Amino acid sequence: MSGDNIIADPSQDAPVFYLQEEPHHQPGTLLGFWIYLMSDCLIFAMLFATRAVVGSNFSGSPLPKDVFDIKLILISTFCLLFSSITYGFAVLQMQQNKLDGTLLWLTITGLLGAAFVGIELYEFSHLIHIGASPQSSASWSSFYALVGTHGLHVFFGLLWIIVLIAQARMYGLTVANQRRLFCLSMFWHFLDLIWIGVFSLVYLTGVLL
Repeated sequence: MSGDNIIADPSQDAPVFYLQEEPHHQPGTLLGFWIYLMSDCLIFAMLFATRAVVGSNFSGSPLPKDVFDIKLILISTFCLLFSSITYGFAVLQMQQNKLDGTLLWLTITGLLGAAFVGIELYEFSHLIHIGASPQSSASWSSFYALVGTHGLHVFFGLLWIIVLIAQARMYGLTVANQRRLFCLSMFWHFLDLIWIGVFSLVYLTGVLL
């Protein structure tokens, strides 16, 4: 605590000290965000468990190995994984206080994430068109619930990236903006980890069985 913020009251026999201003406490943003990620883990854990239980209940609907376009899914997977790398470059540029570099890598990250979401929407449209809709079986219901929830998270992450780019352009790499960039970094890498699980459980298992 700085001595400049403390004054003594000379009217008292014993020295009594008062603070000129309230001590500043750093907001617990990062801690709160970790708590949010843990709650998100519980949501995905339930969706993964549901998929594992009912994943083989097709009841006459198309089988995954007959309808999954694994090459297209690999492209979307690489888009999301590479977007995690490009976000890491954005963080490195931010730590060097390079605004233009940070914005560039954030934009590239957003474009890769948008490509991932676009491929997923195309996949959903194609599957529904050929009869693998959420209503066709319990297995496909769990598929759309799990993959769709992840895709929705990526979509909101894209909105967050757009907001951060706008804030960084307006105010620069302030302490608050850097903290927001770190929070989004945790969120984006978390989505990558979840997608690895989705890809392994849903797509690889689906085409091999």
